[in-house]
Amino acid sequence: MYSEILVPTDGSKAAERAIDHALDIAETYDARIHALYVVDTSIYTSLDAGADVVIDALEREGDAATRHVREAAEEAGIDVQAEVVTGTAYRSIREYIDDHDIDLVVMGTHGRTGLSHYLLGSVTERVVRTSPVPVLTIRLDDEDEDEADADESADAEAEE
Repeated sequence: MYSEILVPTDGSKAAERAIDHALDIAETYDARIHALYVVDTSIYTSLDAGADVVIDALEREGDAATRHVREAAEEAGIDVQAEVVTGTAYRSIREYIDDHDIDLVVMGTHGRTGLSHYLLGSVTERVVRTSPVPVLTIRLDDEDEDEADADESADAEAEE
């Protein structure tokens, strides 16, 4: 049923939960996992100076996130392919689906609603609406969401 499973990752707790589900499905169907991290360059095009530094940092973050998926898949004996690409997140995911004959996408969602959803948008929502293949979304439960929010707050404070 499924032979090529795409797991877009951003290294978040929501992505972590999606990875676990994708590995279970891949093991069941003897499928290959594709780990994808998109460096969304559209956000940084207005930066005159320093954009290269930010993009380089995001590419390193992407390498770490996809390496994590690769290691988890290899540990489980699952064939895996990992890639870091640049572009608009949902469009790059759609292109990857088409270019690699993906038949299932498993991705995390933060479950934002209201103003934060409106302001931040949702890559997952856009993928769900435009994907030619099934998309399994894995939402953080309330406990994980609170923990993720606390981690984000701590990260923001550490950067200041």
